[in-house]
Amino acid sequence: MSAPPPLPYARARDGIRLAVRLVPKAASDRVVGIAAETDGSVALKIAVRAPPVDGKANDALLSVLAALLHVPRRDLTLAQGAAQRRKLVHVAGDPARLERLVAESLEPWLKHA
Repeated sequence: MSAPPPLPYARARDGIRLAVRLVPKAASDRVVGIAAETDGSVALKIAVRAPPVDGKANDALLSVLAALLHVPRRDLTLAQGAAQRRKLVHVAGDPARLERLVAESLEPWLKHA
């Protein structure tokens, strides 16, 4: 029996941590899919129209994720990677509830990964 595929998120003590690969200056704001990383992990690939200048792409990323997950924008923060394409986004809240919410929200992309 094979191991389950890696997920782009994990529980944290006070929420969920979501691995993201950001594509700035794209044609539209959207979830592209699940991307394999060089270390064997996976990340949620998200494209945003904003350029990577003055935090604009990061702000757009957090807005896209807030809409996707149906959580307030204020509950999302960048835990790592503010100046990189690979980021770790922290979603604050009850970890059990958020894990279900993230799994449901990402289902279309996870089943094709």
